[in-house]
Amino acid sequence: MSHDELKKYALSLPPKPGVYRYYDKENTLIYVGKAKNLKNRVNSYFNQLATSSRKTKRLVSQIRSIQYTVVDSEFDALLLENSLIKENQPKYNVNLKDDKSYPYLCIVKERFPRIISIRRKIHGFGEYFGPYTSVKTMNAVLELLRKLYKIRTCKYNLSEQNIQNNKYDLCMEYHIGNCKAPCVGKQTEKEYNEEIEQARNILKGKSAIVKEYFTQKIQEHAAKLEFEQAQEYKEKLEGLTRFYSKSIVANIKVPNLSVFGIASADNKSVVHYMKIRNGSIVGTKNIIIKKELEETEAELLESSILHVLQEDFENEKKTLIISHIELGDSLSEQIAYGIPEIGDKKKLVLLAIKNARQKLMELTRDIESRKKHPEALEIMRQDLKLKDLPVHIECFDNSNIQGTNPVASMVCFKNGKPSKKDYRHYNIKTVVGPDDFGSMREIVYRRYKRLQDEQAPMPQLIVIDGGKGQLSSACQSLKELDLYGKIAIVGIAKRLEEIFFPEDSFPLYISKKSPSLKIIQQLRNEAHRFAITFHRLKRSQNFIKSELLDVQGIGPSTFELLMKEFKTLKNIREADFNALENTIGAAKAKIITDYFSSEK
Repeated sequence: MSHDELKKYALSLPPKPGVYRYYDKENTLIYVGKAKNLKNRVNSYFNQLATSSRKTKRLVSQIRSIQYTVVDSEFDALLLENSLIKENQPKYNVNLKDDKSYPYLCIVKERFPRIISIRRKIHGFGEYFGPYTSVKTMNAVLELLRKLYKIRTCKYNLSEQNIQNNKYDLCMEYHIGNCKAPCVGKQTEKEYNEEIEQARNILKGKSAIVKEYFTQKIQEHAAKLEFEQAQEYKEKLEGLTRFYSKSIVANIKVPNLSVFGIASADNKSVVHYMKIRNGSIVGTKNIIIKKELEETEAELLESSILHVLQEDFENEKKTLIISHIELGDSLSEQIAYGIPEIGDKKKLVLLAIKNARQKLMELTRDIESRKKHPEALEIMRQDLKLKDLPVHIECFDNSNIQGTNPVASMVCFKNGKPSKKDYRHYNIKTVVGPDDFGSMREIVYRRYKRLQDEQAPMPQLIVIDGGKGQLSSACQSLKELDLYGKIAIVGIAKRLEEIFFPEDSFPLYISKKSPSLKIIQQLRNEAHRFAITFHRLKRSQNFIKSELLDVQGIGPSTFELLMKEFKTLKNIREADFNALENTIGAAKAKIITDYFSSEK
Protein backbone atom coordinates (compact mmCIF):
# COMPACT_ATOMS: atom_id res chain seq x y z
CA MET A 1 0.00 0.00 0.00
CA SER A 2 1.03 3.62 -0.53
CA HIS A 3 1.38 6.06 2.38
CA ASP A 4 -2.07 7.54 1.69
CA GLU A 5 -3.64 4.08 1.45
CA LEU A 6 -2.03 3.06 4.75
CA LYS A 7 -3.32 6.23 6.39
CA LYS A 8 -6.82 5.55 5.08
CA TYR A 9 -6.62 1.92 6.24
CA ALA A 10 -5.54 3.05 9.72
CA LEU A 11 -8.74 5.08 10.00
CA SER A 12 -10.77 1.92 9.30
CA LEU A 13 -9.29 -0.08 12.21
CA PRO A 14 -11.61 -0.88 15.13
CA PRO A 15 -11.38 1.31 18.27
CA LYS A 16 -10.66 -1.77 20.39
CA PRO A 17 -7.66 -3.12 22.32
CA GLY A 18 -5.29 -5.26 20.33
CA VAL A 19 -1.90 -5.74 18.72
CA TYR A 20 -0.85 -4.25 15.37
CA ARG A 21 1.94 -5.52 13.10
CA TYR A 22 3.81 -3.63 10.37
CA TYR A 23 5.27 -5.39 7.31
CA ASP A 24 7.73 -4.07 4.72
CA LYS A 25 7.71 -4.48 0.91
CA GLU A 26 9.13 -8.01 1.26
CA ASN A 27 6.28 -8.90 3.66
CA THR A 28 8.75 -9.15 6.55
CA LEU A 29 7.46 -8.28 10.02
CA ILE A 30 9.34 -5.15 11.13
CA TYR A 31 7.36 -3.93 14.15
CA VAL A 32 4.83 -5.18 16.71
CA GLY A 33 2.94 -2.81 18.99
CA LYS A 34 0.06 -2.92 21.45
CA ALA A 35 -2.84 -0.50 21.72
CA LYS A 36 -5.75 0.27 23.99
CA ASN A 37 -7.43 1.70 20.89
CA LEU A 38 -6.08 0.25 17.63
CA LYS A 39 -7.59 2.96 15.44
CA ASN A 40 -6.13 5.88 17.42
CA ARG A 41 -2.73 4.29 17.99
CA VAL A 42 -2.00 3.20 14.43
CA ASN A 43 -3.39 6.44 13.01
CA SER A 44 -1.03 8.43 15.26
CA TYR A 45 1.97 7.09 13.33
CA PHE A 46 0.77 8.85 10.18
CA ASN A 47 -0.78 12.00 11.71
CA GLN A 48 2.20 12.97 13.90
CA LEU A 49 4.91 12.11 11.39
CA ALA A 50 6.25 15.68 11.25
CA THR A 51 7.06 15.66 14.98
CA SER A 52 8.20 12.04 15.16
CA SER A 53 11.73 10.84 15.82
CA ARG A 54 13.98 9.83 12.96
CA LYS A 55 13.59 6.18 13.91
CA THR A 56 9.80 6.41 13.73
CA LYS A 57 9.96 8.21 10.38
CA ARG A 58 12.24 5.50 9.05
CA LEU A 59 9.84 2.82 10.33
CA VAL A 60 6.80 4.49 8.74
CA SER A 61 8.64 4.92 5.43
CA GLN A 62 9.15 1.14 5.26
CA ILE A 63 5.58 0.08 6.09
CA ARG A 64 3.73 -1.51 3.17
CA SER A 65 0.99 -3.44 4.97
CA ILE A 66 -0.67 -3.56 8.38
CA GLN A 67 -2.21 -6.51 10.19
CA TYR A 68 -3.88 -6.54 13.59
CA THR A 69 -5.40 -8.86 16.18
CA VAL A 70 -8.24 -7.80 18.45
CA VAL A 71 -8.13 -8.95 22.09
CA ASP A 72 -10.40 -8.45 25.09
CA SER A 73 -8.31 -6.03 27.17
CA GLU A 74 -5.22 -3.83 27.23
CA PHE A 75 -3.69 -6.39 29.59
CA ASP A 76 -4.08 -9.13 26.95
CA ALA A 77 -2.65 -6.80 24.31
CA LEU A 78 0.48 -6.30 26.44
CA LEU A 79 0.99 -10.05 26.82
CA LEU A 80 0.33 -10.82 23.15
CA GLU A 81 2.76 -8.10 22.09
CA ASN A 82 5.43 -9.65 24.31
CA SER A 83 4.84 -13.14 22.86
CA LEU A 84 4.97 -11.98 19.24
CA ILE A 85 8.14 -9.96 19.78
CA LYS A 86 9.92 -12.90 21.38
CA GLU A 87 8.75 -15.26 18.64
CA ASN A 88 9.51 -13.03 15.62
CA GLN A 89 12.21 -10.57 16.79
CA PRO A 90 11.13 -7.65 14.53
CA LYS A 91 14.07 -5.36 13.81
CA TYR A 92 12.39 -2.22 15.17
CA ASN A 93 11.49 -3.99 18.43
CA VAL A 94 14.73 -5.86 19.15
CA ASN A 95 16.58 -2.85 20.54
CA LEU A 96 13.56 -1.67 22.52
CA LYS A 97 12.61 -4.88 24.33
CA ASP A 98 14.79 -6.80 26.74
CA ASP A 99 14.54 -10.55 27.03
CA LYS A 100 12.71 -10.56 30.35
CA SER A 101 9.44 -12.43 30.56
CA TYR A 102 6.48 -11.32 32.62
CA PRO A 103 6.61 -12.71 36.16
CA TYR A 104 4.58 -15.52 37.66
CA LEU A 105 3.90 -16.46 41.23
CA CYS A 106 4.89 -20.03 41.95
CA ILE A 107 4.05 -22.38 44.82
CA VAL A 108 7.23 -24.43 44.78
CA LYS A 109 6.77 -28.20 44.69
CA GLU A 110 8.58 -29.14 47.92
CA ARG A 111 7.97 -30.04 51.55
CA PHE A 112 6.71 -26.90 53.34
CA PRO A 113 6.28 -25.06 50.00
CA ARG A 114 7.51 -21.52 49.48
CA ILE A 115 5.68 -18.94 47.37
CA ILE A 116 8.06 -17.04 45.13
CA SER A 117 8.02 -14.80 42.05
CA ILE A 118 9.69 -16.26 38.98
CA ARG A 119 10.13 -15.24 35.34
CA ARG A 120 11.20 -18.56 33.84
CA LYS A 121 8.71 -21.42 33.90
CA ILE A 122 10.43 -24.70 34.74
CA HIS A 123 8.47 -27.88 34.14
CA GLY A 124 7.77 -29.74 37.39
CA PHE A 125 9.19 -26.96 39.58
CA GLY A 126 5.84 -25.92 41.03
CA GLU A 127 2.37 -24.52 40.44
CA TYR A 128 2.33 -21.24 38.50
CA PHE A 129 -0.12 -18.33 38.63
CA GLY A 130 0.00 -15.55 36.07
CA PRO A 131 1.71 -14.05 34.14
CA TYR A 132 1.27 -10.57 35.62
CA THR A 133 2.20 -7.20 34.16
CA SER A 134 2.10 -5.28 37.45
CA VAL A 135 5.18 -6.34 39.40
CA LYS A 136 4.47 -3.77 42.12
CA THR A 137 1.00 -5.13 42.82
CA MET A 138 2.21 -8.72 42.62
CA ASN A 139 4.92 -8.07 45.20
CA ALA A 140 2.42 -6.32 47.47
CA VAL A 141 0.09 -9.33 47.41
CA LEU A 142 3.01 -11.74 47.87
CA GLU A 143 4.12 -9.76 50.91
CA LEU A 144 0.58 -9.78 52.26
CA LEU A 145 0.31 -13.57 51.82
CA ARG A 146 3.47 -14.05 53.81
CA LYS A 147 2.15 -11.84 56.60
CA LEU A 148 -1.25 -13.49 56.70
CA TYR A 149 -0.06 -17.07 56.54
CA LYS A 150 3.50 -17.04 57.91
CA ILE A 151 5.00 -18.62 54.81
CA ARG A 152 8.71 -19.36 55.05
CA THR A 153 11.22 -17.53 52.86
CA CYS A 154 14.31 -19.65 53.56
CA LYS A 155 15.65 -22.18 51.04
CA TYR A 156 16.35 -24.92 53.56
CA ASN A 157 15.67 -28.53 52.68
CA LEU A 158 13.02 -29.26 55.31
CA SER A 159 13.02 -33.02 55.00
CA GLU A 160 11.68 -35.01 57.92
CA GLN A 161 15.16 -36.33 58.70
CA ASN A 162 16.78 -32.85 58.71
CA ILE A 163 14.12 -31.55 61.13
CA GLN A 164 14.53 -34.53 63.46
CA ASN A 165 18.30 -34.09 63.45
CA ASN A 166 17.93 -30.40 64.47
CA LYS A 167 20.00 -29.39 61.48
CA TYR A 168 18.72 -25.80 61.50
CA ASP A 169 18.56 -23.05 64.14
CA LEU A 170 15.84 -20.48 64.74
CA CYS A 171 16.33 -17.41 62.57
CA MET A 172 15.32 -13.75 62.77
CA GLU A 173 12.12 -14.37 60.75
CA TYR A 174 10.76 -16.46 63.62
CA HIS A 175 11.70 -13.89 66.27
CA ILE A 176 9.97 -11.01 64.44
CA GLY A 177 6.83 -13.10 63.86
CA ASN A 178 7.06 -13.72 60.11
CA CYS A 179 7.52 -17.50 60.36
CA LYS A 180 6.36 -20.25 62.75
CA ALA A 181 9.64 -22.17 62.39
CA PRO A 182 8.69 -25.48 60.74
CA CYS A 183 12.46 -25.98 60.37
CA VAL A 184 12.72 -26.87 64.07
CA GLY A 185 9.37 -28.61 64.38
CA LYS A 186 7.37 -25.73 65.89
CA GLN A 187 4.76 -26.00 63.04
CA THR A 188 3.49 -29.29 61.67
CA GLU A 189 3.37 -30.05 57.95
CA LYS A 190 -0.45 -30.38 58.12
CA GLU A 191 -0.86 -26.91 59.69
CA TYR A 192 1.55 -25.39 57.18
CA ASN A 193 -0.20 -26.98 54.19
CA GLU A 194 -3.58 -25.66 55.39
CA GLU A 195 -2.19 -22.14 55.21
CA ILE A 196 -0.69 -22.81 51.77
CA GLU A 197 -4.10 -24.00 50.60
CA GLN A 198 -5.68 -20.72 51.72
CA ALA A 199 -2.95 -18.77 49.93
CA ARG A 200 -3.58 -20.89 46.83
CA ASN A 201 -7.28 -19.93 46.87
CA ILE A 202 -6.34 -16.27 46.97
CA LEU A 203 -3.95 -16.70 44.04
CA LYS A 204 -6.75 -18.40 42.10
CA GLY A 205 -8.80 -15.25 42.43
CA LYS A 206 -10.75 -15.90 45.62
CA SER A 207 -9.67 -12.58 46.96
CA ALA A 208 -12.33 -11.85 49.58
CA ILE A 209 -9.87 -12.18 52.47
CA VAL A 210 -7.35 -9.83 50.90
CA LYS A 211 -10.00 -7.25 50.00
CA GLU A 212 -11.41 -7.39 53.51
CA TYR A 213 -7.94 -6.84 54.93
CA PHE A 214 -7.26 -3.81 52.69
CA THR A 215 -10.69 -2.31 53.41
CA GLN A 216 -10.14 -2.68 57.14
CA LYS A 217 -6.75 -0.95 56.91
CA ILE A 218 -8.26 1.91 54.89
CA GLN A 219 -10.93 2.45 57.53
CA GLU A 220 -8.44 2.24 60.41
CA HIS A 221 -6.08 4.83 58.93
CA ALA A 222 -8.92 7.10 57.83
CA ALA A 223 -10.33 7.06 61.38
CA LYS A 224 -6.93 8.19 62.65
CA LEU A 225 -6.77 10.87 59.89
CA GLU A 226 -3.76 9.07 58.44
CA PHE A 227 -4.80 9.76 54.87
CA GLU A 228 -1.50 8.95 53.17
CA GLN A 229 -1.51 5.45 54.63
CA ALA A 230 -5.20 5.07 53.77
CA GLN A 231 -4.46 6.10 50.16
CA GLU A 232 -1.65 3.55 49.98
CA TYR A 233 -4.01 0.72 50.91
CA LYS A 234 -6.67 2.09 48.57
CA GLU A 235 -4.21 1.85 45.68
CA LYS A 236 -3.40 -1.72 46.67
CA LEU A 237 -7.10 -2.56 46.76
CA GLU A 238 -7.58 -1.09 43.28
CA GLY A 239 -4.54 -3.01 42.08
CA LEU A 240 -6.08 -6.30 43.15
CA THR A 241 -8.48 -6.27 40.20
CA ARG A 242 -5.57 -5.91 37.81
CA PHE A 243 -3.61 -8.55 39.68
CA TYR A 244 -6.38 -11.11 39.56
CA SER A 245 -7.29 -10.47 35.92
CA LYS A 246 -6.88 -13.74 34.06
CA SER A 247 -5.40 -13.75 30.59
CA ILE A 248 -6.19 -16.23 27.84
CA VAL A 249 -3.45 -14.73 25.66
CA ALA A 250 -0.75 -16.08 27.96
CA ASN A 251 -1.91 -18.85 30.24
CA ILE A 252 0.43 -21.57 31.51
CA LYS A 253 -2.47 -24.01 31.86
CA VAL A 254 -3.27 -23.90 28.15
CA PRO A 255 -1.34 -26.60 26.21
CA ASN A 256 0.02 -26.38 22.67
CA LEU A 257 -3.01 -25.57 20.54
CA SER A 258 -4.09 -24.53 17.07
CA VAL A 259 -7.30 -22.53 17.34
CA PHE A 260 -9.65 -21.82 14.45
CA GLY A 261 -12.72 -19.60 14.17
CA ILE A 262 -14.82 -18.89 11.08
CA ALA A 263 -17.24 -16.13 10.11
CA SER A 264 -19.26 -15.97 6.87
CA ALA A 265 -21.37 -13.49 4.95
CA ASP A 266 -22.88 -13.91 1.47
CA ASN A 267 -20.21 -15.49 -0.73
CA LYS A 268 -17.21 -14.78 1.50
CA SER A 269 -15.77 -16.40 4.64
CA VAL A 270 -12.82 -15.62 6.91
CA VAL A 271 -11.03 -18.24 8.99
CA HIS A 272 -8.85 -16.89 11.81
CA TYR A 273 -6.02 -19.14 12.99
CA MET A 274 -4.12 -18.71 16.29
CA LYS A 275 -0.96 -20.65 17.02
CA ILE A 276 -0.38 -21.27 20.75
CA ARG A 277 2.88 -22.68 22.11
CA ASN A 278 3.87 -23.03 25.75
CA GLY A 279 0.71 -21.26 26.87
CA SER A 280 1.15 -18.12 24.72
CA ILE A 281 -0.23 -16.96 21.38
CA VAL A 282 2.82 -16.74 19.13
CA GLY A 283 1.14 -16.23 15.75
CA THR A 284 -2.16 -15.32 14.10
CA LYS A 285 -3.38 -15.50 10.53
CA ASN A 286 -6.50 -14.68 8.51
CA ILE A 287 -7.51 -16.98 5.65
CA ILE A 288 -9.96 -15.32 3.26
CA ILE A 289 -12.13 -17.68 1.24
CA LYS A 290 -14.44 -16.86 -1.63
CA LYS A 291 -17.23 -19.40 -1.92
CA GLU A 292 -17.39 -20.92 -5.35
CA LEU A 293 -20.25 -23.32 -4.68
CA GLU A 294 -22.58 -23.88 -1.76
CA GLU A 295 -19.84 -25.00 0.64
CA THR A 296 -20.74 -25.33 4.29
CA GLU A 297 -18.69 -23.64 7.02
CA ALA A 298 -17.47 -27.08 8.12
CA GLU A 299 -16.09 -27.75 4.62
CA LEU A 300 -14.43 -24.35 4.47
CA LEU A 301 -12.92 -24.85 7.91
CA GLU A 302 -11.58 -28.28 6.95
CA SER A 303 -9.82 -26.90 3.87
CA SER A 304 -8.34 -24.07 5.95
CA ILE A 305 -7.01 -26.48 8.57
CA LEU A 306 -5.39 -28.60 5.85
CA HIS A 307 -3.84 -25.44 4.37
CA VAL A 308 -2.36 -24.48 7.74
CA LEU A 309 -1.14 -28.02 8.39
CA GLN A 310 0.78 -27.96 5.12
CA GLU A 311 2.32 -24.50 5.43
CA ASP A 312 2.48 -23.17 8.98
CA PHE A 313 2.24 -25.92 11.41
CA GLU A 314 4.64 -28.41 13.01
CA ASN A 315 2.56 -31.56 13.03
CA GLU A 316 3.09 -32.64 16.62
CA LYS A 317 0.97 -35.37 18.10
CA LYS A 318 0.64 -33.37 21.31
CA THR A 319 -0.87 -30.40 19.49
CA LEU A 320 -4.63 -30.17 19.69
CA ILE A 321 -6.79 -28.41 17.11
CA ILE A 322 -9.93 -26.76 18.47
CA SER A 323 -12.78 -24.80 16.89
CA HIS A 324 -16.55 -24.44 17.22
CA ILE A 325 -17.71 -26.61 14.30
CA GLU A 326 -17.82 -30.38 14.00
CA LEU A 327 -15.48 -31.61 11.26
CA GLY A 328 -15.97 -34.52 8.89
CA ASP A 329 -14.95 -37.98 10.01
CA SER A 330 -12.04 -38.25 7.59
CA LEU A 331 -10.23 -35.20 8.92
CA SER A 332 -11.09 -35.63 12.59
CA GLU A 333 -9.59 -39.13 12.46
CA GLN A 334 -6.26 -37.76 11.17
CA ILE A 335 -5.78 -35.01 13.77
CA ALA A 336 -6.37 -34.43 17.47
CA TYR A 337 -9.51 -32.31 17.36
CA GLY A 338 -11.98 -30.97 19.88
CA ILE A 339 -14.81 -28.49 20.46
CA PRO A 340 -14.47 -26.97 23.96
CA GLU A 341 -17.66 -26.14 25.81
CA ILE A 342 -16.28 -24.16 28.76
CA GLY A 343 -13.06 -22.77 30.19
CA ASP A 344 -10.02 -21.09 28.67
CA LYS A 345 -10.09 -23.15 25.47
CA LYS A 346 -13.64 -22.00 24.83
CA LYS A 347 -12.52 -18.38 25.36
CA LEU A 348 -9.73 -18.87 22.84
CA VAL A 349 -12.19 -20.17 20.24
CA LEU A 350 -14.44 -17.16 20.89
CA LEU A 351 -11.44 -14.85 20.44
CA ALA A 352 -10.67 -16.51 17.09
CA ILE A 353 -14.29 -16.06 15.99
CA LYS A 354 -14.15 -12.41 17.12
CA ASN A 355 -11.13 -11.74 14.93
CA ALA A 356 -12.66 -13.59 11.98
CA ARG A 357 -15.80 -11.44 12.28
CA GLN A 358 -13.72 -8.28 12.55
CA LYS A 359 -11.84 -9.11 9.34
CA LEU A 360 -15.10 -10.02 7.60
CA MET A 361 -16.58 -6.66 8.67
CA GLU A 362 -13.53 -4.94 7.21
CA LEU A 363 -13.95 -6.76 3.89
CA THR A 364 -17.69 -6.10 3.83
CA ARG A 365 -17.12 -2.42 4.61
CA ASP A 366 -14.76 -2.13 1.64
CA ILE A 367 -17.35 -3.68 -0.66
CA GLU A 368 -20.13 -1.50 0.71
CA SER A 369 -18.00 1.63 0.39
CA ARG A 370 -17.83 0.96 -3.34
CA LYS A 371 -21.60 0.58 -3.47
CA LYS A 372 -22.64 3.15 -0.91
CA HIS A 373 -22.66 6.21 -3.15
CA PRO A 374 -25.62 5.14 -5.29
CA GLU A 375 -27.47 4.30 -2.07
CA ALA A 376 -26.51 7.66 -0.53
CA LEU A 377 -27.64 9.45 -3.67
CA GLU A 378 -31.01 7.74 -3.49
CA ILE A 379 -31.32 8.82 0.15
CA MET A 380 -30.38 12.35 -0.92
CA ARG A 381 -33.04 12.27 -3.63
CA GLN A 382 -35.61 11.36 -0.98
CA ASP A 383 -34.31 13.84 1.63
CA LEU A 384 -34.32 16.77 -0.79
CA LYS A 385 -37.49 15.66 -2.65
CA LEU A 386 -35.66 15.64 -5.99
CA LYS A 387 -37.18 14.38 -9.22
CA ASP A 388 -33.95 12.81 -10.51
CA LEU A 389 -31.11 10.95 -8.85
CA PRO A 390 -28.35 13.58 -8.23
CA VAL A 391 -25.60 11.75 -10.10
CA HIS A 392 -24.01 15.07 -11.17
CA ILE A 393 -23.78 17.73 -8.41
CA GLU A 394 -22.01 21.11 -8.54
CA CYS A 395 -21.22 23.31 -5.54
CA PHE A 396 -20.19 27.02 -5.51
CA ASP A 397 -18.28 29.09 -2.94
CA ASN A 398 -16.85 32.64 -2.79
CA SER A 399 -13.61 33.75 -1.14
CA ASN A 400 -12.39 37.26 -0.31
CA ILE A 401 -10.66 38.89 2.63
CA GLN A 402 -11.80 42.46 3.31
CA GLY A 403 -12.86 42.70 -0.31
CA THR A 404 -9.41 41.99 -1.77
CA ASN A 405 -8.86 39.54 -4.60
CA PRO A 406 -12.43 38.23 -4.77
CA VAL A 407 -12.49 34.76 -6.32
CA ALA A 408 -14.86 31.82 -6.45
CA SER A 409 -14.79 28.10 -7.01
CA MET A 410 -17.00 25.37 -8.36
CA VAL A 411 -16.45 21.71 -7.45
CA CYS A 412 -18.16 18.80 -9.12
CA PHE A 413 -19.18 15.41 -7.71
CA LYS A 414 -20.23 12.54 -9.97
CA ASN A 415 -21.72 9.38 -8.50
CA GLY A 416 -21.02 10.77 -5.05
CA LYS A 417 -17.27 11.18 -5.65
CA PRO A 418 -15.14 14.23 -6.53
CA SER A 419 -14.61 14.73 -10.27
CA LYS A 420 -11.56 17.00 -10.05
CA LYS A 421 -11.14 17.42 -13.78
CA ASP A 422 -14.43 19.33 -13.72
CA TYR A 423 -13.41 21.73 -10.91
CA ARG A 424 -13.31 25.42 -11.91
CA HIS A 425 -11.79 28.63 -10.52
CA TYR A 426 -13.37 32.05 -11.20
CA ASN A 427 -11.95 35.54 -11.04
CA ILE A 428 -14.76 37.95 -10.17
CA LYS A 429 -15.02 40.46 -13.04
CA THR A 430 -18.23 42.49 -12.68
CA VAL A 431 -18.40 43.02 -8.91
CA VAL A 432 -16.45 45.66 -6.99
CA GLY A 433 -15.80 45.25 -3.27
CA PRO A 434 -16.94 42.57 -0.84
CA ASP A 435 -20.27 41.63 -2.42
CA ASP A 436 -20.86 37.89 -1.89
CA PHE A 437 -24.36 38.05 -3.39
CA GLY A 438 -23.18 39.76 -6.55
CA SER A 439 -20.21 37.40 -6.85
CA MET A 440 -22.47 34.36 -6.54
CA ARG A 441 -24.84 35.76 -9.16
CA GLU A 442 -21.93 36.30 -11.57
CA ILE A 443 -20.24 32.90 -11.30
CA VAL A 444 -23.48 30.90 -11.49
CA TYR A 445 -24.47 32.83 -14.60
CA ARG A 446 -21.05 32.36 -16.24
CA ARG A 447 -20.96 28.64 -15.47
CA TYR A 448 -24.32 27.70 -16.89
CA LYS A 449 -24.22 30.17 -19.79
CA ARG A 450 -21.09 28.38 -20.91
CA LEU A 451 -22.67 24.93 -20.50
CA GLN A 452 -25.62 26.16 -22.55
CA ASP A 453 -23.33 27.49 -25.28
CA GLU A 454 -21.33 24.24 -25.38
CA GLN A 455 -24.51 22.15 -25.12
CA ALA A 456 -22.81 20.28 -22.26
CA PRO A 457 -24.83 18.16 -19.78
CA MET A 458 -26.30 20.05 -16.84
CA PRO A 459 -26.11 18.84 -13.20
CA GLN A 460 -29.13 17.37 -11.45
CA LEU A 461 -28.37 19.43 -8.31
CA ILE A 462 -26.65 22.74 -7.54
CA VAL A 463 -25.43 23.39 -3.97
CA ILE A 464 -24.70 26.97 -2.84
CA ASP A 465 -22.39 27.47 0.13
CA GLY A 466 -24.39 30.08 2.03
CA GLY A 467 -27.82 30.98 3.31
CA LYS A 468 -30.90 32.49 1.74
CA GLY A 469 -29.09 35.55 0.32
CA GLN A 470 -26.54 33.61 -1.73
CA LEU A 471 -29.19 31.11 -2.80
CA SER A 472 -31.49 33.89 -4.00
CA SER A 473 -28.64 35.44 -6.03
CA ALA A 474 -27.88 32.12 -7.71
CA CYS A 475 -31.56 31.65 -8.53
CA GLN A 476 -31.63 35.06 -10.29
CA SER A 477 -28.92 33.86 -12.66
CA LEU A 478 -30.79 30.63 -13.37
CA LYS A 479 -33.92 32.66 -14.16
CA GLU A 480 -31.99 34.83 -16.63
CA LEU A 481 -30.81 31.64 -18.36
CA ASP A 482 -34.28 30.09 -18.28
CA LEU A 483 -32.95 27.24 -16.13
CA TYR A 484 -34.86 28.01 -12.94
CA GLY A 485 -37.06 25.06 -12.04
CA LYS A 486 -35.21 22.81 -14.50
CA ILE A 487 -32.22 22.23 -12.19
CA ALA A 488 -32.68 21.58 -8.46
CA ILE A 489 -30.80 24.08 -6.29
CA VAL A 490 -30.29 24.33 -2.51
CA GLY A 491 -28.16 26.36 -0.11
CA ILE A 492 -26.38 25.11 3.00
CA ALA A 493 -25.81 27.46 5.94
CA LYS A 494 -22.66 26.83 7.97
CA ARG A 495 -23.91 27.50 11.48
CA LEU A 496 -26.55 24.80 11.93
CA GLU A 497 -26.11 22.86 8.66
CA GLU A 498 -29.51 24.15 7.51
CA ILE A 499 -30.64 23.29 3.98
CA PHE A 500 -32.53 26.14 2.26
CA PHE A 501 -34.80 25.80 -0.76
CA PRO A 502 -35.67 28.64 -3.17
CA GLU A 503 -38.57 30.81 -2.03
CA ASP A 504 -38.97 28.82 1.19
CA SER A 505 -38.29 30.64 4.46
CA PHE A 506 -38.20 27.46 6.55
CA PRO A 507 -34.98 25.43 6.33
CA LEU A 508 -34.72 21.64 6.21
CA TYR A 509 -32.73 19.88 8.92
CA ILE A 510 -31.32 16.56 7.72
CA SER A 511 -30.23 13.97 10.28
CA LYS A 512 -26.56 14.33 11.18
CA LYS A 513 -26.18 10.61 10.48
CA SER A 514 -27.70 10.81 7.02
CA PRO A 515 -25.27 9.93 4.18
CA SER A 516 -26.89 12.62 2.03
CA LEU A 517 -25.91 15.35 4.53
CA LYS A 518 -22.39 13.96 4.63
CA ILE A 519 -22.07 14.27 0.85
CA ILE A 520 -23.40 17.84 0.94
CA GLN A 521 -20.94 18.70 3.73
CA GLN A 522 -18.12 17.12 1.75
CA LEU A 523 -19.13 19.19 -1.30
CA ARG A 524 -19.23 22.39 0.76
CA ASN A 525 -15.86 21.71 2.42
CA GLU A 526 -14.20 20.85 -0.89
CA ALA A 527 -15.55 24.01 -2.56
CA HIS A 528 -14.32 26.10 0.38
CA ARG A 529 -10.87 24.49 0.25
CA PHE A 530 -10.61 24.98 -3.49
CA ALA A 531 -11.65 28.64 -3.25
CA ILE A 532 -9.27 29.41 -0.37
CA THR A 533 -6.34 27.81 -2.22
CA PHE A 534 -7.04 29.93 -5.30
CA HIS A 535 -7.45 33.07 -3.19
CA ARG A 536 -4.05 32.57 -1.57
CA LEU A 537 -2.49 32.07 -4.97
CA LYS A 538 -4.07 35.30 -6.25
CA ARG A 539 -2.85 37.28 -3.26
CA SER A 540 0.65 35.89 -3.77
CA GLN A 541 0.63 36.73 -7.48
CA ASN A 542 -0.67 40.25 -6.81
CA PHE A 543 2.14 40.82 -4.35
CA ILE A 544 4.71 39.73 -6.93
CA LYS A 545 2.99 41.73 -9.65
CA SER A 546 2.86 44.89 -7.55
CA GLU A 547 6.57 44.60 -6.76
CA LEU A 548 7.78 43.84 -10.28
CA LEU A 549 5.56 46.42 -11.97
CA ASP A 550 7.13 49.05 -9.75
CA VAL A 551 10.43 48.37 -11.53
CA GLN A 552 10.90 50.95 -14.29
CA GLY A 553 10.98 49.22 -17.67
CA ILE A 554 8.95 46.15 -16.64
CA GLY A 555 5.40 46.08 -17.98
CA PRO A 556 2.44 43.63 -17.76
CA SER A 557 3.56 41.54 -20.73
CA THR A 558 7.05 41.10 -19.27
CA PHE A 559 5.51 40.19 -15.92
CA GLU A 560 3.37 37.51 -17.57
CA LEU A 561 6.44 36.01 -19.29
CA LEU A 562 8.37 35.92 -16.02
CA MET A 563 5.51 34.30 -14.10
CA LYS A 564 4.92 31.72 -16.81
CA GLU A 565 8.58 30.69 -16.74
CA PHE A 566 9.59 31.08 -13.07
CA LYS A 567 6.25 30.74 -11.18
CA THR A 568 7.38 32.57 -7.99
CA LEU A 569 9.14 35.78 -6.98
CA LYS A 570 11.81 33.71 -5.19
CA ASN A 571 12.65 31.85 -8.40
CA ILE A 572 12.86 35.14 -10.33
CA ARG A 573 15.13 36.66 -7.67
CA GLU A 574 17.44 33.59 -7.70
CA ALA A 575 17.52 33.18 -11.50
CA ASP A 576 20.85 33.94 -13.21
CA PHE A 577 21.24 36.45 -16.03
CA ASN A 578 21.28 33.83 -18.80
CA ALA A 579 17.95 32.31 -17.67
CA LEU A 580 16.34 35.76 -17.53
CA GLU A 581 17.84 36.74 -20.90
CA ASN A 582 16.39 33.63 -22.56
CA THR A 583 12.93 34.58 -21.26
CA ILE A 584 12.68 38.39 -21.58
CA GLY A 585 15.78 39.50 -23.48
CA ALA A 586 19.12 40.96 -22.41
CA ALA A 587 17.96 44.54 -21.76
CA LYS A 588 15.12 43.63 -19.41
CA ALA A 589 17.16 40.85 -17.84
CA LYS A 590 19.75 43.49 -16.87
CA ILE A 591 16.98 45.67 -15.36
CA ILE A 592 15.77 42.74 -13.21
CA THR A 593 19.25 41.68 -12.04
CA ASP A 594 20.22 45.30 -11.27
CA TYR A 595 16.99 45.74 -9.29
CA PHE A 596 17.52 42.68 -7.09
CA SER A 597 21.25 43.44 -6.70
CA SER A 598 20.47 46.90 -5.36
CA GLU A 599 17.82 45.37 -3.10
CA LYS A 600 20.45 43.10 -1.56
